[in-house]
Amino acid sequence: MKILSWNVNGIRAVERKGFLQWLYHELPDILCVQETKACPDQLSQELQQPQGYHEYWNYPEKKGYSGVVTFTKEPPPTVRYDLGIEEFDVEGRIIIAEYPQFILLNVYFPNGKRDETRLKYKLDFYELTFEVLEEIKAKNSKLIICGDFNTAHKKIDLADPKKNEKTSGFLPIERAWMDKLVAHGYVDTFRYFNKEPNQYTWWDLRTKARGRNIGWRLDYFFVSENLLSSVTRAFIMPQVMGSDHCPVGIELKDG
Repeated sequence: MKILSWNVNGIRAVERKGFLQWLYHELPDILCVQETKACPDQLSQELQQPQGYHEYWNYPEKKGYSGVVTFTKEPPPTVRYDLGIEEFDVEGRIIIAEYPQFILLNVYFPNGKRDETRLKYKLDFYELTFEVLEEIKAKNSKLIICGDFNTAHKKIDLADPKKNEKTSGFLPIERAWMDKLVAHGYVDTFRYFNKEPNQYTWWDLRTKARGRNIGWRLDYFFVSENLLSSVTRAFIMPQVMGSDHCPVGIELKDG
């Protein structure tokens, strides 16, 4: 089983750059997309319902902002679109899909760079998501959490850690939440398989940072420890263009 995740920074824009052709070439079992920035009436029919996939959209109230979608070959028996608190749920940031093998969270975590208020919003969203994860895990469920976390966890996860010590996305308080995630038994699958530096998933478009690989690793697949033995591979796809982020993925063995 192959599961991919991609912050497309506007699904209509990336459609014009070959998104559907890429999807049909890769044919993941599940694709989690973040930052769709679109409502149903703005989308082509094929983008709403790609061939061979069931689709689950979470649209924010604000147009042209946020939003997530999960495309899946096999429909999950249960799908949830909220964390249970309105101030977070109106932004359309989460889809929780319950499959027989695991529960998959497709999450677009907030960006905290705008101001202190928005940073608090991000940290509160982090904490509520953690509470939901722990509630699910308490039932002995196997968990996958993927998406744009909007934080580089360790110094190895961005090109210039010293310069960004006081920048949201690499603040100690943000990184501490990810430390807590790991301490409670969630595994960063990419780092489990790959310890090499210079592995990023986001590059600043304004400074043309991608050509120089001056990036950040903001996109992750975490799994609960009880699922780790099923993960055979975790990877980044920096060759895939179309967004300021690139896709990331994992592969799982059957059973």
